Amino acid sequence: MIQSLLIANRGEIACRIIRTARRLGIRTVAVYSDADAQALHVAQADEAVHIGASPARESYLVGDRIIAAAQATGAQAIHPGYGFLSENADFAQAVIDAGLIWVGPRPDSIRAMGLKDAAKARMIAAGVPVTPGYLGEDQSPDRLAREAEATGYPVLIKAVAGGGGKGMRRVEAHADFADALASCRREAASSFGDDRVLLEKYILSPRHIEVQVFGDTHGNLVHLFERDCSLQRRHQKVIEEAPAPGMDEATRAAVCGAAVRAAKAVDYVGAGTIEFIADASEGLRADRIWFMEMNTRLQVEHPVTEEITGVDLVEWQLRVASGEPLPRRQDELAINGWAMEARLYAEDPAKGFLPSIGKLEVLRFPHDARVETGVEEGSAVSPFYDPMIAKLIVHAPEREAAAAALSHACAQVRCAPVSSNAWFLYRLLGTEAFTTAAITTGTIDALGDALVARPQPSTDLLQAAAQGALWRHVVADDTESMRGLFGFRLNANPVRSALLSIDGEARAVSIDFAASERFWDRPFWSHQADRYFEDGAVFTIEPFRTAVSAVGAAADGAILAPMPGRVIAVDVAKGDHVAKGQKLVTLEAMKMEHALVAPFDGIVAELNATEGAQVVEGTTLVQVDRSQG
Repeated sequence: MIQSLLIANRGEIACRIIRTARRLGIRTVAVYSDADAQALHVAQADEAVHIGASPARESYLVGDRIIAAAQATGAQAIHPGYGFLSENADFAQAVIDAGLIWVGPRPDSIRAMGLKDAAKARMIAAGVPVTPGYLGEDQSPDRLAREAEATGYPVLIKAVAGGGGKGMRRVEAHADFADALASCRREAASSFGDDRVLLEKYILSPRHIEVQVFGDTHGNLVHLFERDCSLQRRHQKVIEEAPAPGMDEATRAAVCGAAVRAAKAVDYVGAGTIEFIADASEGLRADRIWFMEMNTRLQVEHPVTEEITGVDLVEWQLRVASGEPLPRRQDELAINGWAMEARLYAEDPAKGFLPSIGKLEVLRFPHDARVETGVEEGSAVSPFYDPMIAKLIVHAPEREAAAAALSHACAQVRCAPVSSNAWFLYRLLGTEAFTTAAITTGTIDALGDALVARPQPSTDLLQAAAQGALWRHVVADDTESMRGLFGFRLNANPVRSALLSIDGEARAVSIDFAASERFWDRPFWSHQADRYFEDGAVFTIEPFRTAVSAVGAAADGAILAPMPGRVIAVDVAKGDHVAKGQKLVTLEAMKMEHALVAPFDGIVAELNATEGAQVVEGTTLVQVDRSQG
């Protein structure tokens, strides 16, 4: 067994790997950037090495520094986690050439599956069904546009070297193709250093089904059944579950068998995932499920597979990298119960899921769920990396119970002042589409505003907040505040109402002591100072007369940077006439593109954005004046 391990990653996956390594008696070495000097994975490791500045390209993506850190600390092996350099074949080879153990697949296997066009061609040769589309070498915009027409809209443009939802665009019509192609290529070049793309027919009722595979150096290769990752937003997975709802045994055998053939076609060793797209318009059928791609690494959602099989996949990775055979044969693996995972992000669903950064002054997780995280209360969410806070994982005998447990877990999350998507997850888990498993990759978009409208505090919560404000002033004997807040007068009738500020808005709330008692008895609430937590949401509720007014909205027509980022495209010039919804500027932040559009028909009166410029949150990028007449 490996005795010492460097983890070439950060955040929750680094902490996850450290936990298993510690259980196996393996010494761990963490690496960190400037932004992560106080990070949880650094504190948990036995040793830590600084590898560079905060941007990933100056630290976590610099392979030479990571290898040097392993050599300097005497680490025998390097585990890449997921993301960063985990699917970089050149880095894997460099690790091996340095005399270190690479905890992952062979570099040739990574190369074979890393380019989506070549991988699909290999799958066709191996008898694995693939989606129709274009895999050609001719990457000219004209040829790609013609091939999109031949495939038939809607089509999906995908970066050849892509993954994790980056470098992917759905296109509905020919008129939209050129802009989508340009945007996809920019993102692909920025994320992967390769702007080549392929085209696939977009399936109108798509389910995302993937199969966990695992191979060793002794010729053994098994599957650990499927996961359903259909609930996605902008091609990023939101909730995952295993097994896939509606998957019968015959279809499972066909899909898992195809996954094993795919892995054997590249002589695969280690943990990998074969991703399929299913046309679910007639349920899950083996003849309507096609290969999409292979992820040659551990997946973010691997815990749901662990929960239904009782396997520690990180332990398997370390044992296989140490030269051991797989701990179990195929006939020793079985599905036990149902598991689900929700990804908790620092983002505001009510503001278009804009990432939220800052200090996690309050961060409490549910006690009755498995929590994988790389932060704790007091940690900071930085603008340099993916804004994941944690993964919440539950396991139950059947799907209905697992769904209830995950909903309960999301409702218990307390996070402030950084925004989180906990209330969005809670709301999503309560939809009919989810509870009946009538889901596709388009479900979240189809539910639309019903999912992302900002939550409102319940009547019981408001009653409790009003009563809490009353008693705080009674205890303080603050008669003047009582007069302003409650209309209180000496020798008058008992207090019955209060004027409160709720997230900056004034509201008169009648005090109903019975209702407030109901709120205090509810399981999903918490109160801290003037913050009230309910069903995953947080509300700032305080006496109106002392409330700090909210920051005013930007002046009419002012287009502000919603977060720190880099301007990557400016599509207008000063004096241009623009239509409502027309794209003005594209901002890149948190590894994603954000298009800023005109709020109404008008004229570009000011333009302060220049391509390549770094901007801070709140910077006025464009001023649009309304058209007259």
